[in-house]
This record gives sequence, C-alpha cells and structure tokens, in this order.
Amino acid sequence: MRKVKWVAAAAGVVLLVAGCGSEGGADQGKGGGEAPASGAATPAEQGAGTLDAAAVKKEIAGAATGAGFTEKSGDDVPASLQACMVSWGPDGKKVTDSKQSFDGTVAALVKGGWKETRTSDQPMSVIKSLDKSGWTLKASHQGKAGSLLVISFIAVDNGPTCAKAFQEDLAKNKQ
Repeated sequence: MRKVKWVAAAAGVVLLVAGCGSEGGADQGKGGGEAPASGAATPAEQGAGTLDAAAVKKEIAGAATGAGFTEKSGDDVPASLQACMVSWGPDGKKVTDSKQSFDGTVAALVKGGWKETRTSDQPMSVIKSLDKSGWTLKASHQGKAGSLLVISFIAVDNGPTCAKAFQEDLAKNKQ
C-alpha cells in the first residue's frame, strides 16, 4: 500500500509537470513559468538536465535539514524508481513551527537555483512546484499543528527514462 502512495505522489508530480495536474483553483504561475503544455519537451528531455538523485538529495539536505526535515526512506519505492525521486518530510522532534520551517526551506531552495513555477495557496494548504535542471520538486504543507498535518518535499526526475519507469510501474500496479 505504501508503494502505491509513493508512486501515486511521484506520478502526480510528473502529471503536474506535463500540464495535466491542475484543476484551476488558486494556481498562479510565478515568473511566467507554467508547466509545459502536453507534448512539450521538459528541460531533461531537451538534454539540459544535469542533476542526478544524489545531487538533488544534497541540495534538499542543505535547505531542509536545518529546518527540521529529514530524508524519507525509499524502502517502499521500487528499485527502478529510486534514482528518479527523492522525498523529505518533517522530523517531529525537530520541527517546532512547521509553516516557518516549510517557508524557510522553500526560500533556501529558491536561493539555491530552484525556480518556483507554480503555487497553490489555500487557507490550510500550500503547494509549490519548483524546477531545476530537469527535476520538479513539489513542496506541500497541508493542515495545521494539533490536527492532521502533512508536509512533504518530493522531487522527481522529468527525463524520459524516469517517465517511462513511472508509467511501467503504474501499469504493473493496475493489474
């Protein structure tokens, strides 16, 4: 069951990048950067991607560790997808103000070269998409302390190899 959640979250990021993940609402493009239209090549598909999963982990670690976030285990992620995605979440013992930690981590990522391309800001939900070198990072802060609170940073490689791996895994899980 956890495996399906990982794949679904990663596939959601892939679909969002492909322009299929938005249902209107409060999405606002920032910096003129909307997700590419269906069929448009992403930077990784154009050969511009220079980051691998290890480099993305290092960048997120630099931005997130001090704010109390930690890398999430990929034990439930299929081996074929582990090089295609990176996931971070809160360490309950270290995050005291989740919203401040979330905002600080996003700001540090932007300062490190991640470009904020889409934001959905609702009363109890903030979802931001950031792109860098063929990767899309979906940063999500939903809920509030004391009740259901979900915070995640999930980065997905948008290149054709990983897109194919995600599609194959989804097809396998539908059976």
